Amino acid sequence: TSQTPISSFRTSHKNLDNRTMSTTTTTISTTIMPPPPLHHRSKSSHTAHDFWNHFQQRPLDAIFRPRSVALIGASEKEGSVGRTILWNLLSSPFGGTIYPVNNNRHQRRDNIFGVKSYQRMQDIQEREIDLCIIAVPARAVKDVMQDCVNVGAKCAIIISAGFKETGAEGAILENEIMDIARDGSIRVVGPNCLGVMNPINGLNATFATNIAKPGNVAFISQSGAMCTSILDWSLQANVGFSAFISIGSMMDVSWGDIIYYLGE
Repeated sequence: TSQTPISSFRTSHKNLDNRTMSTTTTTISTTIMPPPPLHHRSKSSHTAHDFWNHFQQRPLDAIFRPRSVALIGASEKEGSVGRTILWNLLSSPFGGTIYPVNNNRHQRRDNIFGVKSYQRMQDIQEREIDLCIIAVPARAVKDVMQDCVNVGAKCAIIISAGFKETGAEGAILENEIMDIARDGSIRVVGPNCLGVMNPINGLNATFATNIAKPGNVAFISQSGAMCTSILDWSLQANVGFSAFISIGSMMDVSWGDIIYYLGE
């Protein structure tokens, strides 16, 4: 795109050299630069994140106070993230229903830890899903997010890594997932995060070893390593938290969203 001059003007300044004064004329030209290319994510025309509606409806309640949680990637496999998260949800009751989901044909079971499991989100008929916790390989997250939209889920936590932190291809995948989430009005924490705890009501939607003690101060970090270090320290020092949040790469929910919600 050619640069188009929009204005020019002349300025004069005087050079004083002992007894001699001269005037120099300078021409300054101002140009319009071509606009930067639109970000991939800007293509969505939906108003799910309209500021006023977004904060009046308190959509993050579905993350911190869910009545039903679907864990996609649930497993009994030793050492797996899905196993740890499911165990944490079961061992720290939060007052909601848990739906384990696993479509891996090598790990498919009728129940996991004695809880009825499902092959797909669409197989869950009992009630609507407040929160989806996604712990599957990055390449599978896009299809899972579409399933979340199809069943009317309200929020999601993407534990999985392998997105923009891995390069351009991962960034494109992340943008595509975010477009799907926005189309379905789903708020997303993550990806590449430890998860979320609400020690006040007992929710432990993380793969950390323990849940934080309840307290009056919230902790938010982008770093999962920082979260686990602070958590270990707090348990030894008997320090509690009102919320404990690993926000990861901040595909959607960011510092401002969390701080505003907690302040309310």
